[in-house]
Amino acid sequence: MAPQQRPTQAVVLAGGQGSRLRPYTDDRPKPMVEIPGTGVPIIGHQLAWLAAAGVTDAVVSCGHLAHVLLDWLDTAELPTPAADSPTAHATPLRVRTVVEEEPLGRGGGLKYAAAALPRADEPWYATNGDVWTRFPLTEMAAFHAERDAEATLALARPRMPWGAVETDEFGHVRDFIEAPPSPYWINAGVYVCSASFTALLPDRGDHERTTFPRLARERRLAGFPLPSGAYWRAIDTAKDLEAAAAELAAGSG
Repeated sequence: MAPQQRPTQAVVLAGGQGSRLRPYTDDRPKPMVEIPGTGVPIIGHQLAWLAAAGVTDAVVSCGHLAHVLLDWLDTAELPTPAADSPTAHATPLRVRTVVEEEPLGRGGGLKYAAAALPRADEPWYATNGDVWTRFPLTEMAAFHAERDAEATLALARPRMPWGAVETDEFGHVRDFIEAPPSPYWINAGVYVCSASFTALLPDRGDHERTTFPRLARERRLAGFPLPSGAYWRAIDTAKDLEAAAAELAAGSG
């Protein structure tokens, strides 16, 4: 593959129903749930983060209760892309929406949205609409380009929801560790994609069960470990929302 430039376009998958986040999602899609204390929905934080990384154009994929998200975008004050973006302009981030009339699966939905990106021959970012995170996207893009990958995943080690017990070789309990980090990396739901990656996605189905395993076998998939100090949280349940608000109040979010 030819050397890749820094992405200036992105896809946000924002069609999730968020059944585990009820009652917050009774009248809105999950990305439209507000982080307590901010007055801004999750997707608003994401668009600001993307713009700060130099993204000038975003495609938001809508599905469940799409009208709520569309109404918000009509009135929201969208962020202005970073001044050092290769295609920076003085106007706010340009956002286009696409609506899945029928469920296509995560991979199919990603492909459908990517087809609406303004520059089909350039790389792009993608993010799940229920992720609240802060880390240097431009560093991830550089990591992706250095490895000449088709796609790169952000990798996180979230804290386990349970306490852990540490024992010695004789079975004696040595210590109790409250909510330790997971020993395994997980897919953090943020990607850097080459221009050619779009064609590798399924028309329907889940790319994490089709495209990603195939690219991994071919050594064309990279994993970018989130740097020390990066913030990451998936907002899946009411408990996650409460934890995010507490972390924000404590200054870690």
